Amino acid sequence: MSESCGNSVADQEALMPRRRKYDKSKTCVKCKENPGNIVIRHAVYCKSCFIPLMTFKFRRALEPYVNAKPDGPRRTALKPQGNLLIGFSGGMGSTVLLDLIHRYYVAPDKALITDEGGSHHPRNERVWKRVIVCYVEVCDAFTAMEDNTNEIRDVVEHYGDMEFVPLRIQDAFDSSWWKSIGRDAIPLMTDLLNEDLHMTQLPEGKTPLESMRSHIASLPTPTARSTSLQTLSRVLVQYTALANECSHLVLGTSLTSLAVSLISGIAYGGGFHVKEDIQEEWNSDQDMGSVPDAPKKDKTRKHGLRIIRPLRDIGMKECGAWTWWMGLKVVGRQGWDWPGAKPGIGSLTKAFIVGLEKDYPSTVSTIVRTCGKLAPKGSVSGKCVSCERPVQTGSQEWRARISLRTRETTSRPTLGNDAIVKSLASHLCYTCQTTFTSRSSRPASIPYPDFNVNPTATPLPIWIGRSPRPQGGDVLEDGGEEFTVFRPMGRGEMRDVVKDFLLTDE
Repeated sequence: MSESCGNSVADQEALMPRRRKYDKSKTCVKCKENPGNIVIRHAVYCKSCFIPLMTFKFRRALEPYVNAKPDGPRRTALKPQGNLLIGFSGGMGSTVLLDLIHRYYVAPDKALITDEGGSHHPRNERVWKRVIVCYVEVCDAFTAMEDNTNEIRDVVEHYGDMEFVPLRIQDAFDSSWWKSIGRDAIPLMTDLLNEDLHMTQLPEGKTPLESMRSHIASLPTPTARSTSLQTLSRVLVQYTALANECSHLVLGTSLTSLAVSLISGIAYGGGFHVKEDIQEEWNSDQDMGSVPDAPKKDKTRKHGLRIIRPLRDIGMKECGAWTWWMGLKVVGRQGWDWPGAKPGIGSLTKAFIVGLEKDYPSTVSTIVRTCGKLAPKGSVSGKCVSCERPVQTGSQEWRARISLRTRETTSRPTLGNDAIVKSLASHLCYTCQTTFTSRSSRPASIPYPDFNVNPTATPLPIWIGRSPRPQGGDVLEDGGEEFTVFRPMGRGEMRDVVKDFLLTDE
């Protein structure tokens, strides 16, 4: 009797056997004595060997970049140029990072210190004299999210010897916060319906919370909103680190999270920033070195801010094991979901990568290592005024050739007393251009009930208008970047321009 194709009976020997979770045996591959407690990429480790393995990966990813110049053949003492800031989100990765930083560099754990050189060896001294933990609360960007600031504060205070700096996501639109870190700016808004992104000065009367929600609600897609929140949080932390004279910023991005970030970033058009997603050397345009009254002894501005992800070789499973065995409290990160919104690229990528890691644990590491070998094509033409990352030369022209364009039917905006800055798009990277102007065929849902969305008057982050207002000029200079500024001309100025072409009354 013949059998259907869908119900064929095959010999068990002909089927591909499923690969075992571990390669050889259940004994630890390192000590070869103790029974294993955890399987990491098909390798079995006991608890006693897992702890030094974790710390080795952590220190290997961090310590070579502590000194101003990377370590050569001979290892030297760790001497950072400034303080340390930890970007804390409350998730599992940042919780593990906070614990490791405290155990090794704040209050060294004697159980983890090696016997080489003795416990009083300079290598075992406190590296950073001042350690700051910065947390950005994003609950105000959502309608049904709880504020976790107090819980995060309790976690940080439990360790001691570390300062806690809480921020809120609306600080990105708060002029008073910008002034509190010693800077000045002009609040601006833009027209997202115009691809040139004309900018005008934001009228007074809006609170930072209203400006933030107006900015988020005006963005065209759910992916753009999530990307914008990530960018706002990151830049807030970077400027906070700069204000506190930090030379290093460490983030708790695990191997799994880094793979998600790389794939989703490339899918969204951020392939030129692959290098910055792994490690970054960041300098502000308005660094202290350009200010005449800046102290000469300040070396932090000279060397910039080094952004490091020390957990980039440690997967989510390893972070979970460390959290369990060390008895750490994980506050957790709530989902970034708006009512009626569909999942964005980031959410879909995360679901795919996490599911892939369960059955193929080595694939996540392969993704990160492969992306680490990529070299972006093209040169850098400047720095994006929104995300503070490099801008690829010719990205705007390339985008104009491959994008569907619409002809502008509206008239040119009337020039009032406030200066109008044209062509902000030319000072944005490709990712930020996509965030502001790439619209879906389906309109995005309104994230806030009873909220009036006006894309033609979208508030911008405060650092975009960080340059002083031009005094009667036509160019706004900011660290080498130039914006074309339009202002109403007086009748006398108009006459001077065309005086050579006027006919006399004679």
